[in-house]
Amino acid sequence: MAGKLDRMARRKKRQFRIRKKIKGAAERPRLAVFRSARHIGVQAIDDVAGKTLASASTYEKAIREQLKSNPGNRESAAAVGKHIAERLAKLGVKKAVFDRGGNRFHGRIKALAESAREAGITI
Repeated sequence: MAGKLDRMARRKKRQFRIRKKIKGAAERPRLAVFRSARHIGVQAIDDVAGKTLASASTYEKAIREQLKSNPGNRESAAAVGKHIAERLAKLGVKKAVFDRGGNRFHGRIKALAESAREAGITI
């Protein structure tokens, strides 16, 4: 049990270290990524106003219907990245700061960021 607590504590420290350096604003929101074993989600957050501007996740019916397979793979993460970029484009946002949430920039996290870049968001 101690190993799991150590892992969680280290991740929380990484989250704090990342979030003290970056701040989101209305013109350049923070893309905060949530990753579980099965799903992935992202929120565009304006830290100045304390509001979520847009969000996308594999929990949404529209995204789930597009996916043929497991919502916890890279293709699903790429679909979520594309959706968040489209939603931000409707709001007129072209730039964002990426908050990986203490996770490694690898696999699903990287796929989400790259698909958002390809869809027009500068990270």
